[in-house]
Amino acid sequence: MTTGIITALGTASSNRWGRATWLGLIALALLLAAPFTGVYTEFVLHALCLALFASAFNLLFGFGGLLSFGHVAFFGSGAYTTAYALKVWGVTPEVGIVLGMLAATALGLVFGALAIRRQGIYFAMITLALAQLLYFLFVQAPFAGAEDGIQDVTRGRLFGLFDLDHPLAIYYVVVAICLGGLAVVQRVVQSPFGHVLEAIRENEARAISLGYRVNSYKLGVFTLSAALAGLAGSAKVLVLQLATLADVSWHLSGEVILMTLIGGVGTLAGPVIGAFVLVGLDTSLAESGIASGMVQGALFIACVLVLRRGIWGFFADRLERARTRH
Repeated sequence: MTTGIITALGTASSNRWGRATWLGLIALALLLAAPFTGVYTEFVLHALCLALFASAFNLLFGFGGLLSFGHVAFFGSGAYTTAYALKVWGVTPEVGIVLGMLAATALGLVFGALAIRRQGIYFAMITLALAQLLYFLFVQAPFAGAEDGIQDVTRGRLFGLFDLDHPLAIYYVVVAICLGGLAVVQRVVQSPFGHVLEAIRENEARAISLGYRVNSYKLGVFTLSAALAGLAGSAKVLVLQLATLADVSWHLSGEVILMTLIGGVGTLAGPVIGAFVLVGLDTSLAESGIASGMVQGALFIACVLVLRRGIWGFFADRLERARTRH
């Protein structure tokens, strides 16, 4: 009997792993084939950058239990640093991306050290206030270009080999960057560090009683999430060749929260789905005369009332029920 139970559990685990693997391979194949199918590749790349940003936020909120209203500060700092380094200093793309990530990481370390001293809504308000301070800094700083931002950023040649002005080169480089960032998120979630984060999210007092240095884990995940958000901002600069105040506006913080909730908070695929849904809505409604904000609000209400675990959570539950019945 024991052997039968172990075999059944192993088969169920194998089935779940098989489904996840197949879905991942299908998504990867669609991404790789997109430039040859007539798809608007700039839409795909923009959505991927925001998907990485949403996944970075989800790492902090969905798995760490820390709701940040100012995560756009790290996305924007990465974008501005990379744009300035590429245009003014004339560095190569890989150096610009690294500088953008380092700037976001350093900012995340400082902001995190200040914010983790509080919990709940106070933590969220501190992050929002710090992000607004950064926003007004970029409004007034001469190097940031004020309301015009930094435009006409030169992409250059990656490692001196790949000309990023070529459509296929920039497409596959940005896809590789974003997939690499998503892989880091997955690895962190499935690591012992990620399991401790979930324990802190579920019962912080118990985690403290077990001897975990809770604040160290919070600061660690905050800084890592900031670094990944900065990577997303740097990749966005390569795609659109500009950095503007929209990259540090609190509106983008609201959008990334919406992406995570609509797709499925606390899941790996949810933020990616949410990003593509919202970017797709903005793109399709841009010339229709319909306010995209109203549609996004209606979609959010529908998710709260009907799809409480988000789009991915809803379909994952249905697949699990179907497998159980079978």
